[in-house]
Amino acid sequence: MRIYDGSPRQDFEEALRSIGAFIDERGGRDLLLAETADGFFVQAIVVSGGPAGGWSEQLGTMTKESLTLLDEDLVHLMDEGMARRFKGDAPTERPGTGRYESSLRVIGQWIDQQKPRDIFFLEQDGAYVLRLLMNVPSGPKHVLAEFTKSDIDEMIAFGPSRRGTRPGVSKTDRP
Repeated sequence: MRIYDGSPRQDFEEALRSIGAFIDERGGRDLLLAETADGFFVQAIVVSGGPAGGWSEQLGTMTKESLTLLDEDLVHLMDEGMARRFKGDAPTERPGTGRYESSLRVIGQWIDQQKPRDIFFLEQDGAYVLRLLMNVPSGPKHVLAEFTKSDIDEMIAFGPSRRGTRPGVSKTDRP
C-alpha cells in the first residue's frame, strides 16, 4: 500500500471503497475509521439476528465491532473489489453497491486530492467529520472537514463524470 516506509497512502479512494464494501457486507453503521501505521482501525455498530435498523432488542442485537485491517488485509479486500467490478476492459458498478462502498469511495477521492499524511473520521446517519493530518510550511497540522448526507449524495451522483480523471490515470489505463 505504501511505496516506501513512512510514505503517505497511495490510493485512499480504492482503499476506503474496499473498506466500505466490507462494512456493507457486515451490515455496519455509525462508522469510525482511523489510519494506523500499518493499516486502519475500523469500528461500526452491527445488528445481528434481525433486520438492520431496528431499535428493539427483539429485532436483533446491536454490538459495536472493532477490528484492525492491516495493509495486507486491505490489499486482499481491494483485489476482491477490483475482481468484482472490472469485467473485460470497462469498470462496472456491481448491482446493489452499498451505501458505505459508494460514500467512502467519493470521500477517498476527495482525500486523495488533499494528500494528507494521516486520516481519521467518523460517520453518523450518512454525515461525516474528517480529521486530516496535513503537511504545511509551518509543520504538521490537523485540518477538519465535514460532509453532510446531501454532500455525499451529490458527490456520488457526480462521480461517474470524474472517473478516469485522476492525474496519470485515463479510462483506458484502468484494469
